Order: sequence, then structure tokens, then C-alpha cells
Amino acid sequence: MQRIDTNNISSTAVGQVAPCFSPGRNSTIMGQNSPWKLLDNVFLQRHNNGQFPLTKVCCNLIQSIRMIKQPNRTFHHTKVFRSSAQPSEEKVGTFTKIIEAMGFTGPLKYKKWKIRIAALRMYTCCVDKIDYEEFFNKLQIPDTFNSWFLIAQLHVWMCLVRMKQEGRAGKYMCYYIVYAMWEDAEQRGKVMGVNSLILRRSLRTLTEVFYASIFGYDEGILSDDHVLAAAIWRNLFETHCSDPRQLAMMVEYVRKQVQHLDAMSGEDLLLSGEVTWRPLVEPNPQSIVKPVSPVYNDEGL
Repeated sequence: MQRIDTNNISSTAVGQVAPCFSPGRNSTIMGQNSPWKLLDNVFLQRHNNGQFPLTKVCCNLIQSIRMIKQPNRTFHHTKVFRSSAQPSEEKVGTFTKIIEAMGFTGPLKYKKWKIRIAALRMYTCCVDKIDYEEFFNKLQIPDTFNSWFLIAQLHVWMCLVRMKQEGRAGKYMCYYIVYAMWEDAEQRGKVMGVNSLILRRSLRTLTEVFYASIFGYDEGILSDDHVLAAAIWRNLFETHCSDPRQLAMMVEYVRKQVQHLDAMSGEDLLLSGEVTWRPLVEPNPQSIVKPVSPVYNDEGL
């Protein structure tokens, strides 16, 4: 266990993670004429005019779910989050292996339609149950579509980390969580009246950003707090964070959130998709209470 005292972190420590940032990514994504900047400028202009509050946009995707029926703190790195034993490797028959080798999904532990609905609900929890205004204020980042997406993808990634522990059914659910995220992003662009060509180019750029961020976050969660802080500094703050206390806050937030998700029942997550989130700032961040299991009927709804 490694402890880091934020009192000993100076502002120069933030700059030490700069070599981890790729100049190519900066010039491609953050360029003034990039499709991402054009899309973000459109969203920001409409937001400033009061037409679309970015944190209150209602998506057709989420509606379709119903149709289907700081004080200074210390933080640490914990290598093992789950107290229970990890599930054994899932046994797959020869026929299932042949089907999946052909690109299809074989029989799963639960019905696929139930898992797809649970995936939509889990993504909805990443959108509706997060106080984005608190993130904007505490982290001092602008209230734009770009900032919303970066915060949403961080929570989506934490859900993916949790569900990949549930074998083939969990991986199947991960696919539809990501699918729901892109559908949501596209719907938000259409609702705001963004040109279809700009929207298509921007979503392509966002796809590259998302998978690069996933790689960085995976490396960070498996490493110590320095590596995780570097990933957050690059992907969430986009190298614009000058206050190390904000980095410390987010490292602590990610660690406790992953531990909180690990404590949830895998069966409940696969059938209901309901997740809860710890607050960004709380009196005792290390006090992880056992979450209440969601209630669902025999059909998994």
C-alpha cells in the first residue's frame, strides 16, 4: 500500500506527467479547425443562448428504455478490491466456441434481451445519476459537450471494468453499454441541430478519444496513483489542470468508485443494470458501505 500526502505535492508535480501526453493527439483533437472543436463551439453557442442546457438534454435513447419495459486528504492504492473469491473461468462447449469463432454470440447465462435492457439502464445511471454541475464547479472545467462526454466516459469505463468480471454475459453487456453511449451522443447532436457531416466527423474523433482513454484508465487502475493521476490529467483534464488537489480528488474518487462497484452483486447488475455512485466529495471517502441490492421481478425488469 502506497500513501501520498497532497501537502507534499507541488504544482510542478503536475508537469511531471506531461511526457506521457502524446503531441500527435493534441494536434489532431485540440486543433482549432478540428471537427471536435466545431461541434463543441456549436454546443457552447447554443448553451450560452439558453436554447439547450447541456446537462439537462433529454435523449430519445433514454426514453426508449421505458418503451421497451475540499480539505487536504491522503489517498492510497489498493491492489485487491474484492473481498470475495473471483469466479472461476466459465466453461464453454465446443458448439458455442464454433459459433463465437464465426462472429456470433453463443448461449449466455441470462436471456440476451434482458442483458441489453440492463445495459441501457446502466448507461442511463452514468448520465442521470451523476451531478455534472458539481464536477464542473469542483474541477473548474467548462460546461460544454466536451466536458460532459469526458465525465460520462469515465463512469462508463468504470462500469465496463466491473462487468468484464462477469464472464461472457458481462462482456456481452459491455458491448451494449458502449453502443448506448454512442447512440446517446448522436441523439444529443441531432437534438441540438448540428450538421450531420460535422456530427459524423466529430463522433469518429470521439471514438478515437474514447478508446485511447480506456487504455490509459486501464493502465492507471492496475498501477499506482501516479499512473492513474497521469491518465486522469491527460484524458479528463486534457492537460489543463494546474491544481494537484483536483488530481488527488479524482484519483480518490475513481479508487473508491471502483471498489464500490465491486461490492455490488454481479447477478443484480446483469439483470437490472442499476448502479449507485459515491459522491464526489464526502466527509469520509474511505467508508464504503454495502450497497442495497436492486429489486426486480422474475423477468428481470
